[in-house]
Amino acid sequence: MNNKKIYTGGCLCGKIRFEISGDIQDIIYCHCSHCRKAQGSAFATNGNVDAEKFKFISGENDLTGFEVAPGQTKYFCKICGSPIMSKNNNHPDKVRVRLGIIESDIIEKPSAHIFVNSKANWETIEGNLPKFEGYPTKK
Repeated sequence: MNNKKIYTGGCLCGKIRFEISGDIQDIIYCHCSHCRKAQGSAFATNGNVDAEKFKFISGENDLTGFEVAPGQTKYFCKICGSPIMSKNNNHPDKVRVRLGIIESDIIEKPSAHIFVNSKANWETIEGNLPKFEGYPTKK
């Protein structure tokens, strides 16, 4: 029996398809202004995956990027505009995936809300997850 975890997903128009073989790590709800604007919503739900475990099945040529800060690029479908992922030059071994585009049931759960000091003024954050003004510091 094969217990290898595989997640699949893609953009709204279906041009971009990908798979993740392995765990999704560090799932967070990000309330920063960049994520809010990129998602068109109150927050983004993002998770890290090992770069070598993220593979495009189709449509990689339909991916386009926008550098939001030096070394930080958000990627989206140039046809339908769906946000796909982001990359940070400081962490080349990771890909930060927008979890709303994953079609498989996700086993891992979010661990925190970050950048809560820049959340939308009309948003109320519910629940018991930890809340941080920026990135949580690692111990």
